[in-house]
This record gives sequence, structure tokens and C-alpha cells, in this order.
Amino acid sequence: MKLDSPLFDRIRVKPDRDRRLKAEGPACEWEGCCNPATHRAPKGRQMEGQFWRFCFEHARAYNQSYNYFNGMADDAVAAYQKDAATGHRPTWKMGSKGGAARAAEHAKRHATENIADPFGMFGEVGGRARPEPEAPRESRMIRNAERRAFESLGVEISATPEEIKARFKVLVKKYHPDANGGDISTEDRLRDVIQSYNHLKNAGFC
Repeated sequence: MKLDSPLFDRIRVKPDRDRRLKAEGPACEWEGCCNPATHRAPKGRQMEGQFWRFCFEHARAYNQSYNYFNGMADDAVAAYQKDAATGHRPTWKMGSKGGAARAAEHAKRHATENIADPFGMFGEVGGRARPEPEAPRESRMIRNAERRAFESLGVEISATPEEIKARFKVLVKKYHPDANGGDISTEDRLRDVIQSYNHLKNAGFC
């Protein structure tokens, strides 16, 4: 191809500045600004999902003055904020439907049927349920292993958890080798005391 070809006269090259802007992306939409638009800013209410494209400085200036509720009445703002709590989804009063009301009433009546509440934390559910009185210790069925554990600790079957724990501490101090000058002859008795206490503890006696 010859350098003096008329084809060269038809080639037009844009200025370097325009090429740079195109490579970096769209220009800032702020009036009079030609910097690259590196940030987005929302256009406002009723135009959700639409954004202005600004450079950093103009995006910051726009955000400082942006107010989504601008032009809305106070009642409309309060209603919007209330609906936002539920994600603007429809809601209704609890129990306004027959099925829901019946289910709530049933739940109140049977709230404590299948709940083990040894500490009485749920004493009054709906103002109706009352904690059942705790059965006396004597009426509890005692198995042979538990009876042997009580005998090993030297306490009555009717002993309270505090009495069992206190007796356990006394026996551990009494039979521990360190309390007997390193004598290991009481180790078997100490092991029996610990096993008996753990058995009663697992069974719920202390």
C-alpha cells in the first residue's frame, strides 16, 4: 500500500483524552465534570434500581445531601417505616382467623403437658397452668444399686442433695491418700465413695 493513498485521508483518530475516558468507563454525570464515573448513587424514590454515575468526589457530595423521604408527609414516612419492619409484606392480626385462634387456645390449655419443669420456671403459662407439687423423696422408687450407694455414703434414703454432697466431701477428705500420709490402703474405699456419689448424681438424687 502506498503512503499517499487516498484511503489515509478518510481515517479519523479521536483525541487521546477521549480514548482514555472510553477505556476507563463512562464519564461522571455531574454537570461539567469529565472524570471517570467510578461510583453509583441512587436516583431516588419511585426510581428504585436506577443509579447516577458519579466520580468519587461528586458521589460523596450527592450522598451527603441525599434524602429518600424528601417531599413525603410525616404520616407517609411513619407508614413506610412501619411496613419496612415486615419487609413491606402484608400482615394481619394474630388470632383473627378461626384456625389460628383455636390453635392458640389449644396451646394455652396444653402448654405444660409434655414439659419437665423441675425448677418451676414455667409455673404460669397463660395464667392457667400451675407447677405440680414435687413428689416427696420417700415415694420415689429406689433401686438396689441406689440403695447400696446410699449405704456406701452412710446417709439415709430421705437425705437432701445438700446432705449427700456434704457427706461426700467429708468421706473424700477422710479416705484420700494425701490425708492419710500417703497410705494407699484406703484407695478402694475412696473409689467406692466416688462411684456411689456419681451414681446418685446421675440418678438425680443430688
